[in-house]
Amino acid sequence: MKIIDILGTHTEGVAFEFFPPRTEAGKNTFAATAKALKAHKPLYVSMTCGAAGSRQGYTQEAVDVLLGQNYSTVMPHLTCVDATSGGIADVLESYKKKGIENIMALRGDPPQDNNDFDFSRQEFRCAYDLVKTVKRYNHFCIGVAVYPEGHIQSRSFEEDLEYTKQKIDAGADFAVTQMFFDNAYYYNFLEQAKRKGIAIPIIAGILPLVDIVKVKQFISICRTTIPRQIEVEMMRFSGRPEDMEKVGLDFTIAQCRDLIKNGFGKLHFFTLNKPEVIARIVSAL
Repeated sequence: MKIIDILGTHTEGVAFEFFPPRTEAGKNTFAATAKALKAHKPLYVSMTCGAAGSRQGYTQEAVDVLLGQNYSTVMPHLTCVDATSGGIADVLESYKKKGIENIMALRGDPPQDNNDFDFSRQEFRCAYDLVKTVKRYNHFCIGVAVYPEGHIQSRSFEEDLEYTKQKIDAGADFAVTQMFFDNAYYYNFLEQAKRKGIAIPIIAGILPLVDIVKVKQFISICRTTIPRQIEVEMMRFSGRPEDMEKVGLDFTIAQCRDLIKNGFGKLHFFTLNKPEVIARIVSAL
């Protein structure tokens, strides 16, 4: 089923985003994670390409695991990293044959092992190029990423919003936000997007705040603000991971409750393949 149709018929629900494992042990853990979280009846699940431009093969293998567990709506991520027209065509045809109807089209992160990588020299330079290509298939529902605080490489919020409008006009059906920890940024983004003429559903992307040190590493490569109060509170428990996790999850649950209270009941969780954490949040909601 296409995600845009699901979003149109549900006022509340959760979605789970996984990352593809690379080792045999990781594959077993992922399969168990996916099985455990299925009990929460997600609206859809998505599979990333891994951190920093991992190859599509890992994504396709992980997608097969999800299909094998009878997840009805699976959305693979597709990135511009090292992509060619022929390669993209092969991947899309493969997904189509497997009954997949949804694609998340992203620019992606540059490979960590290539310091000279330059998106401007790629055949697909940005998500806009990818969205146009996928749209021509007239088969897939297309998701894109949006950035409540602006993309880190944009010179201004306004410039980033213009790029966002372009890729949506190219054929995107819905969007998922980058992680944010202050809901005011999300509410403001929705208001600004509406003024810009953006009318597609924009789902809140939620990263559970479990380990403040690791989260600060994540946000070092993106434009995301951690509220000072929760950062200080979590750092008080440095060296006491269980206590830090409890404080962080209480914050995440409160964040989600505020979103739901304000009418945004569809939440997309970046699971980090941690089923226990996600189960605690969803159960609390």
